[in-house]
Parts: sequence; structure tokens; C-alpha cells
Amino acid sequence: MAQKLPALLSLVLLLVACGRDIHTPGRVADIPRPLAQAVESDAGKQILFGDLHVHTTYSMDAFEQGASFMQGEGLHPPADACDFARYCSQLDFWSINDHAVSITPQRWRDTGNSIRQCDAVSGDPLNPDMVSFLGWEWTQIGATSASHYGHKNVILKSLDDSEIPPRPIQAPPTPAQFNVELSAGSIVKDWLTRPFLDSANFTEHLENIRFNMATFMASACEEGIPTTELPLDCKEGATTPEDLFARLDSWTDDYLVIPHGNAWGLYTPPGGDWYKQLQPGNNHPRQRLIEVYSGHGNAEQYRSWRAVDYDGEGNGSCPLPADGFIPCCWQAGEIIRGQCTGPGSQDCERQVAAARQNFVDAGASGYLTMAGVATEEWLNCGQCPDCFLPAFDYRPGNSVQAALASTLFDEDGPQRFRFGLMASSDNHTARPGTGYKELRRIAMTEAAGPTRDWAETIAVDPPDVVSSLSPASVQATPRDVFNRDRVNSFFYTGGLVAVHSEGRDRDSIWQALDRREVYGTSGPRILLWFDLLAGNGEIARPMGGEMRTA
Repeated sequence: MAQKLPALLSLVLLLVACGRDIHTPGRVADIPRPLAQAVESDAGKQILFGDLHVHTTYSMDAFEQGASFMQGEGLHPPADACDFARYCSQLDFWSINDHAVSITPQRWRDTGNSIRQCDAVSGDPLNPDMVSFLGWEWTQIGATSASHYGHKNVILKSLDDSEIPPRPIQAPPTPAQFNVELSAGSIVKDWLTRPFLDSANFTEHLENIRFNMATFMASACEEGIPTTELPLDCKEGATTPEDLFARLDSWTDDYLVIPHGNAWGLYTPPGGDWYKQLQPGNNHPRQRLIEVYSGHGNAEQYRSWRAVDYDGEGNGSCPLPADGFIPCCWQAGEIIRGQCTGPGSQDCERQVAAARQNFVDAGASGYLTMAGVATEEWLNCGQCPDCFLPAFDYRPGNSVQAALASTLFDEDGPQRFRFGLMASSDNHTARPGTGYKELRRIAMTEAAGPTRDWAETIAVDPPDVVSSLSPASVQATPRDVFNRDRVNSFFYTGGLVAVHSEGRDRDSIWQALDRREVYGTSGPRILLWFDLLAGNGEIARPMGGEMRTA
């Protein structure tokens, strides 16, 4: 009996982690065949569901999110993600995608070993219960649209050490994430003061400092050395997509790069577009899929309004509200107008105009230029009023529809993206496939934040009078850069990627992803076939295929 207790305890803990709702035997993948025949689709394929965007404790933000001072429930290493995918959300496949900037050489070795162990207990390799992929996230952020390429997940087909890069390739960390610059000194000062400002969680803050210091103390790889000749114990960086693709190509052909979150205004500068990523080198045949939905919301839909208007010389100005959309720069002016002693006067209008321009000039961190403003005073500014579960502070020029409509004309002819559309979770608590059930919002989404007691302990008293500040005068700490109260309203349980696969094995799933025979859902296991039929009723092209006709 004593030997059975650990297994019994593990089952109880798993039931709690899964929301006490373990699914009954039988998988969605067993269902579609007769339905496929009914719609004249290829009955030799089955629909499998997965999540190709999962973070664990090895991501810096996920490590902090697991702390009790952030309403977390503890650490969640890669093994937890494996168990959740297998027993809770019952996925057919998944990948790990911790932020490369957080992955030290030792963490990369540990990640690979954990994913191999997860895959080793999947049963028959030709008919496994689940396929696990290794990967990471290249997390690039620029202060301006010209320097911003956005986030991309890298997925590797093989788990063999001899066939995978010896280290994840990161976007070099930079304080240019926001126009309100954060120096390394201010970041370290913030880390070191937290344990004393929040003494009830002293030990956890120290552990967070230890994790972060280990992350940034790892030495960077020497520049100018071919990626295949670099030592194993350094952290490798790529500043542009072209650089990332070149480094990946030197190791393997079996990889996929999946952009995501390009329409999220949380870190995406206003006014961007996809054209620079169509330039030679910045797009690549292995960039075959794009994530249209995740726990951060929908990034698919295009709209004509903008958060900021730019003239031909790149000067920004605040646009008028349109089609139900309220630019946040506009609302900043309205907030100041409400504080004027003489509304409508020339002096008041100068203050309103200055507030709007300050907001524009601060880029993605414009709200930091407004001091003493309550969250509710921002109303619904920045949000897409008629989008399905939209991402926060929406950037329609960077949406998936905008990417698919983009064309770059050069000497080689028109250049366009050829994306298969998919979805995943972007979960940061090692919970792949969180959309299987709507429960436990704090645990299942990214909506966790500082506990009220801690937030009030470290908060600076807001000024009595609302005022607008120039971007140059804003003094920000790492705690300030996220508009957390508003952002948390735009976190959802995650989406799923579905594939039409000829089998359940690794090769079959990879081939389905590679030929873009995929679709995405916001969580439900929706069964979908979308084939192009020829005149005789035969399938001319499956979903994701291409053809040219007269």
C-alpha cells in the first residue's frame, strides 16, 4: 500500500491541476473519418489538435508569474507541461517555446532531456498517444516600427542532439522595448529593492533575483564566428529575421518559424506594417505558418483606423476617432480637457494638444506620460470595438490579414507571404491547450498580477492633479511598463492548431504542418475540412495547398 501512495498523490495533484475534469477515453482524432467521408474529403487523414506555443518556468516572466506575490501557484518546469498536455487537455502534439533570452546553456540541456523523456513514454512511435516537439521563442522588440520585427516561435522536428542547434537563438535583450527607456541600473535596482518592500515574500523575491542573474550572467557568444563553430556554453543572438534564418539553416532544414502577436499593442509600436519583412532575407520558405489567435487574443482582422498617423517624413500625430475606435492619444487629450479650469480656452486647448503629442511621441508606452490617471478614465481606447476577442491595444496594420494582403514589388517580381493559419495558447504556466475548459482564470490565462497588498506596498502615491509629461521626463521602473489593469481584461484561455494528418506519428504531423494543411480555433475542437474540388469532384488541392488556374 505504501508504494501506491506516491502514485495516488500524483493522481490527486493532477486532478487539481486539470480542474478536476479528466476527459473520458476516446479522442477527437477517432471521430472524423465518417464525417470526412460525408463531406467527400480524404478519409485517409484524421484531424489532430495541438499547441505550438507553451512557456514554462524556464521563461523569466513565467518564473516570476509563478511566485505567490504574483498570485502564482509555484514553479512549473517542462515536465509539468508534458503531463498537462497528455492528461488534462489531451493534446495530440505540442511544443515547448520558452523565451530564448531566458534559456541558459544548462536550461537548454535540461529542456531537451525533459522533452525527450516526455516523448519516450508516448507508446508506439508509429501510433503514439502524443508527440512532443522542441523549440523556443525568438522575442524581438523594437522601439520604433522600423526596428520592430516581433515575436517568432521556432519549432524543431527532431529530438536528436546531433540534429538540433546546440543552443536557442535569442533576439539580444534591449531596453528599446519602450520609448521610455529602462536602464540596466534601474532594472537591477528594482530587483534588489523588492525583497525589502515586500518582506512577506522575501525568499521568493530572492529566488527571482537568482534566476534573473543566472539568465544575464551567461556569457554572450563572440561575434564574427560561424554559428557552427561557437562553443556550447554561450548564448547566441540574431538581431533580424534574416540573421535568425541564416543561423538555423546552418544546423538543420527541419524547422518551422511561426510569427505571432504582431497586432498586440502591448509591445508593438504603432504605425508598423509587414513590408520590411518581405524584403529579401527577412522572409524564408520555413516561415510557413502564422499564429492568428492565442491567450493574448485575436490578431487576425484588419481595420482601416490607426492609433497614430504618420506623414511622409515619419512624424507622428494623433488621429480623430473613427468607426467606434478611440485612439488612446485622443483620450489622453480628453482626460486633460476634463482637468482644465477654463474648458474651451486657448490655454486648455494647448494643454490638450500637448498631451496628445506627448502620448504619440512616447510610442508603445504613451500612457506613462499621463500622471494620476485612473484606469477607467481611458475608457475603451486602443481597442478594436468589433473584433472577435481582440488583442490588447490593437495594431491592425500588423494583423494577419494585413500580412496576407501585403505585396512587395522588386526585380524578382511580386513578393508575398504564404502563411498557413493556426492558433495556440502562449500559456506561461506550463499548461498547453488551456482552451479545453473555461475555468481558473488566474491559472489558465496570463491575467495574474501582483497581489493587492504587494502592489499597494510598493506603489508611489499618485499626484493629486492629472498632468501630461514629456516622454523625456518620465521615470519608469520595470513595474510600470505594463498597463496591467487594462491588459488583464484582454487575456483569454488559449487556442489550438489543428492538422489534417495521415497518421499520429511525428513524421505525419510534421508533414501536415509543413504543407500548411492546418487551421486554428480559439479553444474548441472544431472539425473542419476545406478542400478545393476539381470539376469531377476529386480533390484538386487540400487546405493549405497552392495552384494557378486560368
